[in-house]
Amino acid sequence: MTLKNAVRDSGVKAVILDYGEVLCLRPTEEQIRRMAGVFGIGTSQFATLYEKNRLAYDRGDLTPEQYWFSFADEPGIRLDAAQIPLLRAWDVEMWSNTNPGMIEWLESIHSNGTRTALLSNMHMDMVSKVRREFGWIRHFDGLVFSCELHLAKPEVAIYEHCLQALGATAHETLFIDDREVNVKAAQRIGIRAIRFESVEQLRSELEDIGFPILPSASARASV
Repeated sequence: MTLKNAVRDSGVKAVILDYGEVLCLRPTEEQIRRMAGVFGIGTSQFATLYEKNRLAYDRGDLTPEQYWFSFADEPGIRLDAAQIPLLRAWDVEMWSNTNPGMIEWLESIHSNGTRTALLSNMHMDMVSKVRREFGWIRHFDGLVFSCELHLAKPEVAIYEHCLQALGATAHETLFIDDREVNVKAAQRIGIRAIRFESVEQLRSELEDIGFPILPSASARASV
């Protein structure tokens, strides 16, 4: 049996991949620390404030200035407008460390006939970086970014848009994302979904559903 036939027999005709902490690695503590230092706060408080309005930012509902100044709404935190370009640059930089092993897996499944899409909650600065510098996006048949649609996971409409871009039905599509809320939303509309926690865990779950193309065991996990 050929590999393409084995893929077909698995029942998976299309794969949707998240970007953050799936195709790229988690930001380092040092990257987070230097951004927190701009506000004079610790990394724990920074992480909380970073998430507070992130979905609205990724949906394109907030400008970069509005998003970063939202940090300064907290008592005792100040931000100068001149610091925002640096924060924007560092924000993009800390999400730009891609995982070569997972990119290699993307290339392998696409070259063996599986339709692929990238579905990411991503603000415009990062989208510009991805489109401009990441040549591996040619291995996607569809690119779906939240800021371009003013929709974001886990909203049902963005999954439906992605399925339309792939020309695939929910039951023949596999979705991989690092966030449980996004995985559950996909499953509610009939998409098979796996929450990505590590490369080893992903390999195991792909084997369980009979998908024959596995990421290399040497691919780095999201740590």
